[in-house]
Amino acid sequence: MDKPAAPPRTSKVPVYRCTLVREGTVDAEPYRTSASVAETARKILDDYDREVFLVLLLDARNRLIGLNVASVGTLTASLVHPREIFKPAISASASAVIGVHNHPSGDTEPSREDRELTHRLREAGKILGIRFLDHVIVGGPGQHYSFADAGEFPPE
Repeated sequence: MDKPAAPPRTSKVPVYRCTLVREGTVDAEPYRTSASVAETARKILDDYDREVFLVLLLDARNRLIGLNVASVGTLTASLVHPREIFKPAISASASAVIGVHNHPSGDTEPSREDRELTHRLREAGKILGIRFLDHVIVGGPGQHYSFADAGEFPPE
């Protein structure tokens, strides 16, 4: 005679709630150019001696609604994954984002990894329905590189 099947086991599963936490504010002009994006980001990035990747969160009219420090790396690299970039965008109901990171060396020339990351973030944004408008690299005073300005980031 076959034994009756054991009843399914139940377990306690955590219930989560995602929230955004405001950590302060930064003065920001309405962004109109990559230079204005770089100047807003510089207010945060100048405090770091290593690579930092920021995400600027934008509403449907491309107005800045917040920013997030997505990654703090080393002197020469910052590990960035699409989930860290888009998680705050989803939580803030952002319609678009701009990625910004610094090169502490002051040289704004994008690396091969910068270009690959830009492509991955753009593709991830398409899947999520959140526009990835630009990737700006901030260097020394007044120095920046914009993938969109350089034509490496054609409009969608």
